[in-house]
Amino acid sequence: MDSSLQQAERWVAHLDMDAFYASVELLRYPELRGLPVVVGGGSAVAPIVRPDGTREFRRLRGYAGRGVATTSTYEARALGVFSAMGLMKAAQLAPDALLLPADFTQYRKYSRLFKEAVTAIAPRMEDRGIDEIYIDLSEFGPQAPEVARRIKAAVQEATGLTCSIGLAPNKLLAKIGSDLDKPSGFTLLDYDSVPERIWPLPVRKINGIGPKSEQRLKNLGILTVGELAKAPPDLLQEHFSLSYARWLLAVAHGRDDRVVQTESERKSFSRETTFDRDLHAVRDRQELSGIFTALCEQVADDLQRRSYVGRTIGIKLRFADFRTVTRDMTLPEPTCDAGRIRHAAGLCLKRVPLERRIRLLGVRVGSISHGEAEGGQDAGSRQLTLY
Repeated sequence: MDSSLQQAERWVAHLDMDAFYASVELLRYPELRGLPVVVGGGSAVAPIVRPDGTREFRRLRGYAGRGVATTSTYEARALGVFSAMGLMKAAQLAPDALLLPADFTQYRKYSRLFKEAVTAIAPRMEDRGIDEIYIDLSEFGPQAPEVARRIKAAVQEATGLTCSIGLAPNKLLAKIGSDLDKPSGFTLLDYDSVPERIWPLPVRKINGIGPKSEQRLKNLGILTVGELAKAPPDLLQEHFSLSYARWLLAVAHGRDDRVVQTESERKSFSRETTFDRDLHAVRDRQELSGIFTALCEQVADDLQRRSYVGRTIGIKLRFADFRTVTRDMTLPEPTCDAGRIRHAAGLCLKRVPLERRIRLLGVRVGSISHGEAEGGQDAGSRQLTLY
């Protein structure tokens, strides 16, 4: 084994399930393997079972509605269809792609299965959502790569699904590594491999460099991580805050001191996304509405998977000028239902003047506790607009 691997004091793995929702659907519909498939929309797009037992699947061609892609297979991604994209736009890009409804009950089931398989081997796990986790493998020392490969095999055996793992001395490199060789990849990174594997990547591959910072770096002639690593500190401090400039240089050299949070009492659940471009509240209303709904569904799924309910529903908006506003409200009874969260978050959104372009949107559920929500799931089927 390479001496640099033997000397590593920390080993962190980032495990990311491959096209998770779509892959779960392909277990149910194996005849769709190798085809462009988009998951999104409601039960109206469910396959039709013919009298002879064969299934007829709906195609995106001619889709009309406000649905949003929850995920897509790699074949659909090759056609330009990605998560959070409006299905009408997806239909323009991939009219012959097949459309399936999302089934979060099944996704939660397989999420639980893969995490149980992981913790049976390496219990020091940080849960980052339904389809990704960090694992602290430092206790295994030089055997960490072998343990990570065992985890990868155990996940596939337990679920029938593939995952990609990045193994590195810290969370930053591990997360980048898990995306380098998808699908079903295993990428081992150490500090010596940063110039070869990380520096050629575009700066946006670093989690924390959003579209605005990417454009500002581009204006400085900095396109790759390697160019960022070699940038004069004075140049970065001239165009960014001192703390952010220092952070940029640190991550460009692969440095990250964050620990794997294995045990912590949750105070809230939240999901947020920074857009590739600033969105207009009116002209991009359909896209924003779809993203807003998806965030609420993801937060609801996080709550349900961990058996939490919450009473305080909040939103977070960051505008093009980097001004950030939050609004929240408290419900009479706690909930983990996506429809109720969406409705309350929509009421919060109405309290914010949407006069500027939006660069970030987030949804939060606080005042959480273990327990059952108020009865009924009919609110989850409501069709709600952005505001």
